[in-house]
Amino acid sequence: MFSKILIANRGEIALRIQRACREMGIKTVAVHSTADADAMHVRLADEAVCIGPPSSRDSYLNVAAILSAATITGAEAIHPGYGFLSENAEFAETVEEHGLAFIGPTAQHIRMMGDKITAKTTMRELGVPLVPGSDGALPDLQSAREVAERVGYPVLIKAAAGGGGRGMKVAKTADEIEEAWTVARTEARAAFGNDEVYLEKYLNRPRHIELQILGDAHGNVVHFGERDCSLQRRHQKLLEEAGSPALTDAEREEIGRTSTEALARMGYRNAGTLEFLYQDGQFCFIEMNTRLQVEHPVTEMVCSVDLVREQIRLAAGEKLGYTQKDIKMSGHAIECRINAENPETFAPSPGTVNVFHAPGGLGVRMDSALYAGYRIPPYYDSMIAKLIVHAPTRQEAIARMQRALDECVVDGVQTVIPLHRKILADPSFQKGDYTIHWLENFVAAQTKS
Repeated sequence: MFSKILIANRGEIALRIQRACREMGIKTVAVHSTADADAMHVRLADEAVCIGPPSSRDSYLNVAAILSAATITGAEAIHPGYGFLSENAEFAETVEEHGLAFIGPTAQHIRMMGDKITAKTTMRELGVPLVPGSDGALPDLQSAREVAERVGYPVLIKAAAGGGGRGMKVAKTADEIEEAWTVARTEARAAFGNDEVYLEKYLNRPRHIELQILGDAHGNVVHFGERDCSLQRRHQKLLEEAGSPALTDAEREEIGRTSTEALARMGYRNAGTLEFLYQDGQFCFIEMNTRLQVEHPVTEMVCSVDLVREQIRLAAGEKLGYTQKDIKMSGHAIECRINAENPETFAPSPGTVNVFHAPGGLGVRMDSALYAGYRIPPYYDSMIAKLIVHAPTRQEAIARMQRALDECVVDGVQTVIPLHRKILADPSFQKGDYTIHWLENFVAAQTKS
C-alpha cells in the first residue's frame, strides 16, 4: 500500500480523497493555486505545494508542476479526482513513466473511451447496446444526410471528443441538418481542437442512467448499481438518485451483467462509469467516464462502500476481494449539487461565505470544503457542496432531503438551494416521472411564472 499520495485536484473532491487516505493511514500532499492558498484541502493536508497562479492552465493543469510537487514530497501515487487531468491519457502515461502510480484506469482505456466514436465502436463489438446512428465519424455533410434518413429524424450531431454539451446540435428535420452539422463542428473545433462529429438518433424522452463499476488488475469486474442523472440543465447534472425510480430489478440485473462482462473482456481496471440513455425499456450506451464521478456518494450510500478507498486499493494492485453476489443495495439515496449561482439565471456568484452551516442528522452527508470566511474564487467550477441523503425508501429520502435543505445555510453568496426545494416539491419529481428534458422545461416554467 502507498504511504503518501498527491491529490491533483481542489475543493470538495480533494477533501474527499484526503479523508479516505487518512482512514487508510496514508499521508497526503495537496497542490494548489495561489487563489486556493487558504482552501480547506490545503489546510488539512499533511503537506501542501503551490503549483501556480489562479488560472487552471497554469496550476491544476500544469503537469510539470504537479509532477515536480510529487517528486519533492516523495509521493508514490497521484489521485486526479474528477475534472482537470482525470481523463487525460497523456497525464496518466507521464505519471507512470515517472515511477508513480496513477490512481485510475490505464492510459490505453482512458484514450479509448475518451474518443466517443472509438468508445461506441468498442462497446458495439463487446455486445453493449447503442443508440442507432453512424458507425463512426461523418466524413462530410452528405454522409450526415444519408445516416439521418436511415435512422429517422430528429437526430443529434455530436463531437467525437465532446463533453458538457459542447459540440452537440439537434436537427429536427432535413432542413436543419446542414446548420447542425456546421455549428457542431465549429464548436467542437473551438472547444476540443478536433472537429470530428458523429450522428445519433435523437431520443425524445429518455432518462440518463449510469452504471458504477470497479475492476481490478486480475480480471475481476463488478458493478454497484445505477444512478439516475436525468435532471440536467444544459447537459449539466443538478440532482442524482440511486437507484433509478424507472428501472425494474430485471432491467437492472441485465444491464449490469452485460456491462461487467464487456469491461472484463476489455481488461478494465479501477473505477469507471458507463452512461446510457434509457427509453421504453431499452438501454443505449452513449459514453464512459474513466474516473470517479461527482455523484459517486449516492452509490456509496446505498451500497455501503468507500469508492475512493477501493480506487486506492486497486491502484496498489490489490484484488477486489468480493464478487457481484456480495454487493447489496439498500434503500434510496439522493444528491443535490449546490452551486454558487443565481437560482433563476444561473449566473455564477463567487464571493465571501459569511455563514456556513451544514445540515446533519440520520442519513445526511455533506461533501464540501466551505467554511465561514472562505472566499469562493471566480476561476473554477461553481459547485461548492454536495448534499446527500439516504433513507429506506425514495419518499423518505425526498422528505429527508427537504429537511436537510431547510437546515443548510450558505450566507454571503447565492446558491441553487431554492431551485432544489422547488424540484423536490414538484408532483412529477415525487412520482419519479421525469426525463432528461424535464428540468429545462421546469426551469423555463418557473421563469415565466
